[in-house]
Amino acid sequence: MLYDKARIWVQAGGGGDGCLSFRREAHVPHGGPDGGDGGHGGDVVVVCDDSLRDLQSFKRRSHYKAKRAAHGEGALRHGADGPLLEIRLPPGTQLASWDGSTHDLVVPGQRVVVARGGAGGRGNKRFATSTRQAPRLAEKGLPGEEGWIELRLKLLADVGLVGLPNAGKSSLLARMTRAAPKIAAYPFTTLEPVLGTLEGAERQLVIADIPGLIEGASEGAGLGHDFLAHVERTRLLVHVLEIAPVDGSDPVANHATIEAELHAHDRRLAQLPRLLALSKADLVPAEQAQRAAREWRERLGDGVAVFVTSAATGQGLEELSLELVRRVPLSAAACREDAIALEHVPVVEHRVFRPAAGRGFSVQRSDAGVFRVDGDGVERLLARHDLDNDEALAHIENRLRRMGVISALEAQGFEPGDDVEIAGVLFELHPG
Repeated sequence: MLYDKARIWVQAGGGGDGCLSFRREAHVPHGGPDGGDGGHGGDVVVVCDDSLRDLQSFKRRSHYKAKRAAHGEGALRHGADGPLLEIRLPPGTQLASWDGSTHDLVVPGQRVVVARGGAGGRGNKRFATSTRQAPRLAEKGLPGEEGWIELRLKLLADVGLVGLPNAGKSSLLARMTRAAPKIAAYPFTTLEPVLGTLEGAERQLVIADIPGLIEGASEGAGLGHDFLAHVERTRLLVHVLEIAPVDGSDPVANHATIEAELHAHDRRLAQLPRLLALSKADLVPAEQAQRAAREWRERLGDGVAVFVTSAATGQGLEELSLELVRRVPLSAAACREDAIALEHVPVVEHRVFRPAAGRGFSVQRSDAGVFRVDGDGVERLLARHDLDNDEALAHIENRLRRMGVISALEAQGFEPGDDVEIAGVLFELHPG
């Protein structure tokens, strides 16, 4: 069974706490602060691994947690950073993170950091100044990012076989490649995409047999809603159509049904190159098959090549294979002109720009007279310090004043001794 969907929970490692320590040595009467900083928590990184083919490993395990960093120690010993946690995914996987960001893994070795580890706290040595030579406060490490990630696998295939159920797609794939899909004389025999490799004279093509689509597939009917996504990455589509359907349906209406569903799912699919394979030619007279081919060529025009095929006798399969090899471009060849154009462009320095942490805050006064302050910066400030430490409280008050929080509170009618709530912590604030 092909597992092409998964949902995992990831948590980066927390940062290590800074150390509160003072130098203690014989014959050193004025040993100063020597607390080291905590390390940075381990990141969670996803890696595109070409040895994987689906997401079945995530059915057994869905929670991934990186290790936290080590705490700082005395003698200015900084804590070690937490190790990276790597999660390996098959090529073609799309990620949708809890924060709304999306990533597409298509190149083996591609790496994406999906959860960043928490920053480490500073030791008391970092708070020493000319006027405060023996600080008795140190910061705590911050927790790492965490949340749910949606995984969706979209097969990386060169050619996609699409058509109504029982149109003969699996039979064509089995005859043209070494794939061994299940073949039977009833609709929806194929319940999951099957890949096969077409051996050409100088190259290979990967062909995907997409489970049968029906009317309404783009809205969830049948199997199409789950597997239409696998067609998105193909570079060419082969529409497999019965010359004379055994159920007596109209081939023209059947063709229109599939094309409409592809267009409804993604307009880009309607623009992909097409080939039409009229299947099961061995079940009708040769004259009828050739007449049908002529009619379809007139109907579709010169842009769509039409082939009369039979998986039972092998009719038309060699011509179809040669056309597939000819029509699907090599990636290197397709990029050759762009590479020549960029050959003389000077290489610029690569830089990474990340959005800065939010520095804004808001102040609200409740009916009970409690002042509530919201904002990432002030919440991180309280999370870093021990509220039972008098020096830490004085440091927090100083930082709040420098950030403009005290002025904003006074503008809302705050008076010394009033209750203030920050990050769920309620305390009395006595500025000054």
